[in-house]
Amino acid sequence: MELFLVQHGECRSEAEDPERSLTEEGAEQVQRMAAWARDVGVRVQQIRHSGKKRAAQTAELLAAQLGSADGVISATGLNPNDDVEPLVGLLETEENALMIVGHLPYLSRLASQLLFGTPDRSAVRFCYAGIVCLAREDGNWSISWFMLPKLLVAGGGATPVSFSSRSTTQ
Repeated sequence: MELFLVQHGECRSEAEDPERSLTEEGAEQVQRMAAWARDVGVRVQQIRHSGKKRAAQTAELLAAQLGSADGVISATGLNPNDDVEPLVGLLETEENALMIVGHLPYLSRLASQLLFGTPDRSAVRFCYAGIVCLAREDGNWSISWFMLPKLLVAGGGATPVSFSSRSTTQ
């Protein structure tokens, strides 16, 4: 099972826009990442987001390039300070590729819980519009690859950073 974790794109400050929609640059970054992900063959069954405008916009931009058989949905429990355990429990039985578009510190805590068995140990440094691919094999999660927008060359592609060692849940 593959799990793609995506921090929403760069957004406006709350003072500028109480709904914190994506900036023009943030939307462009997400679109470039989405095109790259499509070009390297990322496929997902569903894209879930927190329901906050910046996450919903990011999810829709990703879906426009990637598609998803079960669509894009707003899901509860994906807000910045929500507990990761409910999603961890759901992922135990999930077999299809899933993309979660969310926020910090939630995404960081989720990755740490899956990789190390604790949400309090930092495993991944997320950035706006970055994609982290986790893979579950034999009940253990590992980082398969990650891609950062700054690694994309305008008009060109890039190759994600890969890991060959396996992390186990303690």
